[in-house]
Amino acid sequence: MLDLRHVRSLLAVIECGSFHEASRRLQCSQPTISQHVRKIEEALQVALVVRDRQHCHPTPEGEAFLPFARSLLTVAERARKAVSNRALTIGASSNIGIYLLQPHVKAFQANGGAGTEIDLCIGSNPEVADKLERHEIDVAVMEWWDDRPGFTATLWRREPLVVIVPPDHAWASMPFVSRKRLLETPLIGGESGSGTGRALRQALGKAADGLQVSLQLGSTEAVKHAVMAGLGVSVVLEGAVVNEVRMGQLHALPLSEAKPGKELLVIERTDQLPTAPASRFAEHLMQSEA
Repeated sequence: MLDLRHVRSLLAVIECGSFHEASRRLQCSQPTISQHVRKIEEALQVALVVRDRQHCHPTPEGEAFLPFARSLLTVAERARKAVSNRALTIGASSNIGIYLLQPHVKAFQANGGAGTEIDLCIGSNPEVADKLERHEIDVAVMEWWDDRPGFTATLWRREPLVVIVPPDHAWASMPFVSRKRLLETPLIGGESGSGTGRALRQALGKAADGLQVSLQLGSTEAVKHAVMAGLGVSVVLEGAVVNEVRMGQLHALPLSEAKPGKELLVIERTDQLPTAPASRFAEHLMQSEA
Protein backbone atom coordinates (compact mmCIF):
# COMPACT_ATOMS: atom_id res chain seq x y z
CA MET A 1 0.00 0.00 0.00
CA LEU A 2 1.25 3.48 -0.85
CA ASP A 3 1.09 6.21 1.77
CA LEU A 4 0.22 9.60 0.27
CA ARG A 5 2.60 11.31 2.70
CA HIS A 6 5.42 9.25 1.24
CA VAL A 7 4.32 10.07 -2.30
CA ARG A 8 4.25 13.78 -1.45
CA SER A 9 7.74 13.62 0.02
CA LEU A 10 9.12 11.80 -3.01
CA LEU A 11 7.69 14.42 -5.36
CA ALA A 12 9.14 17.21 -3.25
CA VAL A 13 12.61 15.64 -3.35
CA ILE A 14 12.52 15.25 -7.12
CA GLU A 15 11.03 18.69 -7.78
CA CYS A 16 13.31 20.50 -5.32
CA GLY A 17 16.41 18.52 -6.25
CA SER A 18 17.45 17.77 -2.70
CA PHE A 19 16.22 16.32 0.57
CA HIS A 20 17.09 19.56 2.36
CA GLU A 21 14.94 21.73 0.10
CA ALA A 22 12.15 19.17 0.20
CA SER A 23 12.13 19.30 4.01
CA ARG A 24 11.88 23.10 3.85
CA ARG A 25 8.97 22.95 1.40
CA LEU A 26 7.03 20.40 3.45
CA GLN A 27 8.13 21.90 6.78
CA CYS A 28 9.30 18.63 8.30
CA SER A 29 12.70 17.22 9.19
CA GLN A 30 15.12 15.90 6.60
CA PRO A 31 15.31 12.46 8.29
CA THR A 32 11.51 12.21 7.99
CA ILE A 33 11.71 12.96 4.25
CA SER A 34 14.45 10.35 3.87
CA GLN A 35 12.35 7.80 5.73
CA HIS A 36 9.32 8.50 3.52
CA VAL A 37 11.34 8.01 0.34
CA ARG A 38 12.89 4.82 1.70
CA LYS A 39 9.47 3.42 2.60
CA ILE A 40 7.96 4.10 -0.81
CA GLU A 41 11.01 2.53 -2.47
CA GLU A 42 10.54 -0.51 -0.25
CA ALA A 43 6.86 -0.67 -1.12
CA LEU A 44 7.60 -0.58 -4.86
CA GLN A 45 10.80 -2.63 -4.51
CA VAL A 46 12.79 -0.29 -6.77
CA ALA A 47 15.11 2.67 -6.29
CA LEU A 48 13.30 5.87 -7.23
CA VAL A 49 15.90 8.55 -6.43
CA VAL A 50 19.62 8.78 -7.07
CA ARG A 51 21.39 10.76 -4.33
CA ASP A 52 24.67 12.62 -4.70
CA ARG A 53 26.37 15.57 -2.99
CA GLN A 54 24.85 18.20 -5.24
CA HIS A 55 21.43 17.04 -6.38
CA CYS A 56 18.86 14.28 -6.31
CA HIS A 57 17.33 13.07 -9.52
CA PRO A 58 14.90 10.28 -10.38
CA THR A 59 15.98 6.88 -11.61
CA PRO A 60 14.29 5.58 -14.79
CA GLU A 61 11.81 3.83 -12.50
CA GLY A 62 11.30 7.10 -10.63
CA GLU A 63 10.60 8.92 -13.89
CA ALA A 64 8.05 6.27 -14.80
CA PHE A 65 6.37 6.66 -11.40
CA LEU A 66 6.18 10.49 -11.47
CA PRO A 67 2.93 10.91 -13.48
CA PHE A 68 1.22 8.32 -11.29
CA ALA A 69 2.46 10.06 -8.13
CA ARG A 70 1.08 13.40 -9.29
CA SER A 71 -2.19 11.77 -10.28
CA LEU A 72 -2.50 10.10 -6.86
CA LEU A 73 -2.17 13.43 -5.07
CA THR A 74 -4.55 15.13 -7.49
CA VAL A 75 -7.20 12.46 -7.01
CA ALA A 76 -6.74 12.54 -3.24
CA GLU A 77 -7.30 16.29 -3.16
CA ARG A 78 -10.35 15.97 -5.39
CA ALA A 79 -11.72 13.22 -3.16
CA ARG A 80 -11.31 15.48 -0.14
CA LYS A 81 -13.33 18.21 -1.87
CA ALA A 82 -15.89 15.79 -3.27
CA VAL A 83 -17.09 14.64 0.13
CA SER A 84 -18.30 18.20 0.72
CA ASN A 85 -20.22 18.01 -2.59
CA ARG A 86 -18.93 21.48 -3.46
CA ALA A 87 -16.24 20.75 -6.05
CA LEU A 88 -16.53 19.93 -9.75
CA THR A 89 -13.86 19.40 -12.40
CA ILE A 90 -15.20 19.47 -15.95
CA GLY A 91 -13.17 18.10 -18.83
CA ALA A 92 -13.76 19.37 -22.36
CA SER A 93 -12.16 18.73 -25.70
CA SER A 94 -10.46 21.83 -27.07
CA ASN A 95 -13.13 23.16 -29.43
CA ILE A 96 -15.96 22.59 -26.94
CA GLY A 97 -14.08 24.03 -23.98
CA ILE A 98 -12.88 27.11 -25.86
CA TYR A 99 -15.86 28.01 -28.04
CA LEU A 100 -19.05 26.41 -26.69
CA LEU A 101 -19.00 25.46 -23.01
CA GLN A 102 -18.13 28.65 -21.12
CA PRO A 103 -21.66 30.20 -21.12
CA HIS A 104 -23.12 26.92 -19.87
CA VAL A 105 -20.64 26.82 -16.97
CA LYS A 106 -21.62 30.37 -16.03
CA ALA A 107 -25.33 29.52 -16.27
CA PHE A 108 -24.83 26.43 -14.07
CA GLN A 109 -23.11 28.55 -11.41
CA ALA A 110 -26.03 30.99 -11.50
CA ASN A 111 -28.73 28.29 -11.37
CA GLY A 112 -28.15 25.60 -8.80
CA GLY A 113 -24.36 25.50 -8.86
CA ALA A 114 -23.74 28.57 -6.73
CA GLY A 115 -20.90 27.94 -4.30
CA THR A 116 -19.55 24.98 -6.27
CA GLU A 117 -15.81 25.23 -6.86
CA ILE A 118 -15.47 24.59 -10.61
CA ASP A 119 -12.33 23.78 -12.57
CA LEU A 120 -12.43 23.49 -16.37
CA CYS A 121 -9.80 21.19 -17.86
CA ILE A 122 -9.41 21.65 -21.63
CA GLY A 123 -7.38 19.31 -23.83
CA SER A 124 -7.49 16.99 -26.79
CA ASN A 125 -10.13 14.26 -26.88
CA PRO A 126 -7.63 11.50 -25.97
CA GLU A 127 -6.20 13.58 -23.09
CA VAL A 128 -9.66 14.28 -21.66
CA ALA A 129 -10.67 10.62 -21.96
CA ASP A 130 -7.56 9.50 -20.08
CA LYS A 131 -8.06 12.09 -17.32
CA LEU A 132 -11.67 10.96 -16.92
CA GLU A 133 -10.57 7.35 -16.57
CA ARG A 134 -7.90 8.32 -14.00
CA HIS A 135 -10.56 10.18 -11.94
CA GLU A 136 -8.80 13.51 -12.53
CA ILE A 137 -12.04 15.00 -13.86
CA ASP A 138 -15.67 14.36 -12.88
CA VAL A 139 -17.55 14.75 -16.15
CA ALA A 140 -16.49 15.36 -19.75
CA VAL A 141 -17.94 16.99 -22.85
CA MET A 142 -16.29 15.55 -25.94
CA GLU A 143 -16.41 15.33 -29.72
CA TRP A 144 -16.30 11.52 -29.68
CA TRP A 145 -16.11 8.67 -27.20
CA ASP A 146 -14.38 5.31 -27.49
CA ASP A 147 -16.90 3.29 -25.42
CA ARG A 148 -14.66 2.58 -22.45
CA PRO A 149 -16.46 0.48 -19.82
CA GLY A 150 -17.81 2.18 -16.72
CA PHE A 151 -19.09 5.29 -18.48
CA THR A 152 -22.21 6.48 -20.27
CA ALA A 153 -22.17 8.77 -23.30
CA THR A 154 -25.24 10.95 -23.90
CA LEU A 155 -25.82 13.18 -26.89
CA TRP A 156 -25.71 16.83 -25.86
CA ARG A 157 -26.04 18.62 -29.21
CA ARG A 158 -25.18 18.32 -32.88
CA GLU A 159 -22.87 21.09 -34.04
CA PRO A 160 -22.68 21.77 -37.81
CA LEU A 161 -19.38 21.74 -39.67
CA VAL A 162 -18.76 24.59 -42.11
CA VAL A 163 -16.17 25.44 -44.73
CA ILE A 164 -14.30 28.65 -43.89
CA VAL A 165 -12.64 30.93 -46.44
CA PRO A 166 -11.33 34.53 -46.44
CA PRO A 167 -13.96 37.15 -47.33
CA ASP A 168 -12.25 37.84 -50.68
CA HIS A 169 -12.07 34.15 -51.65
CA ALA A 170 -13.82 33.04 -54.86
CA TRP A 171 -16.07 30.73 -52.82
CA ALA A 172 -17.33 33.56 -50.58
CA SER A 173 -19.99 34.52 -53.12
CA MET A 174 -21.35 30.97 -53.39
CA PRO A 175 -24.33 29.75 -51.34
CA PHE A 176 -22.57 26.46 -50.49
CA VAL A 177 -19.56 24.28 -51.31
CA SER A 178 -20.26 21.17 -53.32
CA ARG A 179 -18.81 17.80 -52.41
CA LYS A 180 -16.90 17.71 -55.70
CA ARG A 181 -15.28 21.09 -55.07
CA LEU A 182 -14.33 20.16 -51.53
CA LEU A 183 -12.67 16.93 -52.67
CA GLU A 184 -10.70 18.77 -55.35
CA THR A 185 -9.31 21.40 -52.95
CA PRO A 186 -6.49 20.79 -50.43
CA LEU A 187 -7.64 21.66 -46.89
CA ILE A 188 -5.88 23.06 -43.85
CA GLY A 189 -6.13 20.49 -41.07
CA GLY A 190 -6.46 21.31 -37.37
CA GLU A 191 -5.89 19.42 -34.13
CA SER A 192 -5.43 15.71 -34.66
CA GLY A 193 -7.91 13.47 -32.87
CA SER A 194 -10.65 16.11 -32.78
CA GLY A 195 -13.08 13.98 -34.77
CA THR A 196 -13.55 16.40 -37.71
CA GLY A 197 -12.13 13.89 -40.15
CA ARG A 198 -14.37 11.19 -38.68
CA ALA A 199 -17.46 13.41 -39.13
CA LEU A 200 -16.50 14.16 -42.72
CA ARG A 201 -16.01 10.47 -43.45
CA GLN A 202 -19.45 9.70 -42.04
CA ALA A 203 -20.98 12.41 -44.21
CA LEU A 204 -19.03 11.79 -47.42
CA GLY A 205 -18.71 8.03 -47.24
CA LYS A 206 -15.98 6.44 -49.36
CA ALA A 207 -15.52 9.75 -51.17
CA ALA A 208 -13.82 11.07 -48.02
CA ASP A 209 -10.75 9.03 -48.97
CA GLY A 210 -10.15 11.69 -51.61
CA LEU A 211 -9.86 14.56 -49.11
CA GLN A 212 -6.49 16.28 -49.31
CA VAL A 213 -4.65 18.10 -46.49
CA SER A 214 -2.10 20.71 -47.56
CA LEU A 215 -1.13 21.95 -44.09
CA GLN A 216 -1.65 20.32 -40.68
CA LEU A 217 -1.92 22.70 -37.72
CA GLY A 218 -2.38 22.00 -34.03
CA SER A 219 -5.48 23.98 -33.14
CA THR A 220 -8.61 25.59 -34.52
CA GLU A 221 -7.22 29.02 -33.62
CA ALA A 222 -4.17 28.33 -35.80
CA VAL A 223 -6.44 27.13 -38.60
CA LYS A 224 -8.56 30.29 -38.47
CA HIS A 225 -5.52 32.55 -38.68
CA ALA A 226 -4.08 30.51 -41.53
CA VAL A 227 -7.33 30.84 -43.49
CA MET A 228 -7.51 34.58 -42.77
CA ALA A 229 -3.94 34.88 -44.07
CA GLY A 230 -5.00 33.27 -47.34
CA LEU A 231 -3.10 30.01 -46.88
CA GLY A 232 -6.11 27.89 -47.83
CA VAL A 233 -9.56 26.77 -46.71
CA SER A 234 -10.67 24.48 -43.90
CA VAL A 235 -13.61 22.73 -42.25
CA VAL A 236 -14.39 23.64 -38.62
CA LEU A 237 -17.21 23.65 -36.09
CA GLU A 238 -19.66 26.43 -36.88
CA GLY A 239 -19.58 27.58 -33.26
CA ALA A 240 -15.81 28.11 -33.44
CA VAL A 241 -16.04 30.93 -36.00
CA VAL A 242 -19.11 32.89 -34.88
CA ASN A 243 -17.11 35.99 -33.89
CA GLU A 244 -14.86 35.98 -36.97
CA VAL A 245 -17.84 35.65 -39.31
CA ARG A 246 -19.70 38.43 -37.47
CA MET A 247 -16.68 40.74 -37.78
CA GLY A 248 -16.19 39.91 -41.46
CA GLN A 249 -12.81 38.25 -40.97
CA LEU A 250 -14.01 34.88 -42.30
CA HIS A 251 -16.83 33.60 -44.44
CA ALA A 252 -18.53 30.30 -43.51
CA LEU A 253 -20.31 28.12 -46.07
CA PRO A 254 -22.39 24.98 -45.63
CA LEU A 255 -21.72 21.74 -47.47
CA SER A 256 -24.93 21.46 -49.48
CA GLU A 257 -25.00 17.74 -50.15
CA ALA A 258 -23.52 16.26 -46.99
CA LYS A 259 -24.34 18.84 -44.29
CA PRO A 260 -21.91 17.18 -41.88
CA GLY A 261 -21.92 17.82 -38.18
CA LYS A 262 -20.42 16.51 -34.96
CA GLU A 263 -22.40 14.84 -32.24
CA LEU A 264 -21.09 16.37 -29.02
CA LEU A 265 -21.33 14.01 -26.05
CA VAL A 266 -21.55 14.27 -22.28
CA ILE A 267 -19.59 11.47 -20.60
CA GLU A 268 -20.43 10.40 -17.04
CA ARG A 269 -19.43 7.54 -14.78
CA THR A 270 -22.07 4.86 -14.44
CA ASP A 271 -21.66 4.75 -10.64
CA GLN A 272 -22.03 8.50 -10.19
CA LEU A 273 -24.59 9.66 -7.64
CA PRO A 274 -27.44 11.71 -9.14
CA THR A 275 -26.91 14.33 -6.45
CA ALA A 276 -23.22 14.77 -7.29
CA PRO A 277 -22.18 18.10 -8.89
CA ALA A 278 -21.11 16.22 -12.04
CA SER A 279 -24.59 14.70 -12.46
CA ARG A 280 -26.26 18.04 -11.84
CA PHE A 281 -24.02 19.74 -14.40
CA ALA A 282 -24.75 17.04 -16.99
CA GLU A 283 -28.48 17.48 -16.37
CA HIS A 284 -28.06 21.25 -16.74
CA LEU A 285 -26.42 20.76 -20.16
CA MET A 286 -29.21 18.47 -21.35
CA GLN A 287 -31.88 20.92 -20.24
CA SER A 288 -30.11 23.75 -22.03
CA GLU A 289 -30.61 21.95 -25.34
CA ALA A 290 -34.18 20.80 -24.63
